[in-house]
Amino acid sequence: MSDHLPPTIDPVAAARWHARVPDASPWLHEEVARRMQERLQWIVRAPASWCDWDPLRGGLQGHAMVRERFAQAASHVAETSSPAGEAAARARLARPWWSPARWSGAAPRFGLPADASVQMLWSNMALHMAADPQALIAQWHRALAVDGYLMFSCLGPDTLRELHTLYADLGWPVPGHAMTDMHDWGDMLVHAGFAEPVMDMERITLTFATPRRLLQELRELGRNLHPQRFAALRGRNWYGQLEQALAQRLADANQGGQLALTFEIIYGHAFKPVPRVRVEGASAVSLQDMRAMLHAGRPTGR
Repeated sequence: MSDHLPPTIDPVAAARWHARVPDASPWLHEEVARRMQERLQWIVRAPASWCDWDPLRGGLQGHAMVRERFAQAASHVAETSSPAGEAAARARLARPWWSPARWSGAAPRFGLPADASVQMLWSNMALHMAADPQALIAQWHRALAVDGYLMFSCLGPDTLRELHTLYADLGWPVPGHAMTDMHDWGDMLVHAGFAEPVMDMERITLTFATPRRLLQELRELGRNLHPQRFAALRGRNWYGQLEQALAQRLADANQGGQLALTFEIIYGHAFKPVPRVRVEGASAVSLQDMRAMLHAGRPTGR
């Protein structure tokens, strides 16, 4: 694992992709959100407030499911893509003026959450496209209150393995940047101050009737952020060669002859514990951490 940035992500390309405002949340993201919210049934204590990080691409239907599950909790929306993205999130998620929920405290709040202000942070299918994932994880850690928890999902290394093999066999540059292994994500969480990270994964096979439909789906899901990706424009002949190769190499008899692609989905969960300070000759403690440690040291029942 890299000490800081992923070695195969171009930060300029990642920022450009992040700033795009999607017309709709990708289908796969909505499906992953549905599966991730089912894991919330194992959470014993419902949060008093929670934050959905970048829901436009993470899944608006998924946001609605979590909001319904925690109907009594205050919801916070942090759409960080761009000012246009935040405006779109407000338009799509804000309660109408005539809705009773607007005056009952159930309407979502928009913008970055204050430090230590939420008990759950929800991030669906974003981390694998981040140019600096450790900085993003640190943001999440700051937003969470002590004993709050993080729920996230992202793509793993086996994603698009069929496409990577096809490009390698044809001698083409890689079709996408490398994805981080779930064990490395766990290490990053611990390094950021999280405790008890629980990681698991599953593989989902998506099938497509035609190469054109397959490529359309991939364009909706992301971009190739590899620094050594093909730098020039592709010609019409190359595109035709790609479609032909996809039709020949990805057809799966077990899927009725449709084109099959593998997506590895990683799910992560971790708590924010009471901060610990290593005793040295001189130790610096933030005001937020000091308050958390003092609060944790009080006798129960007060």
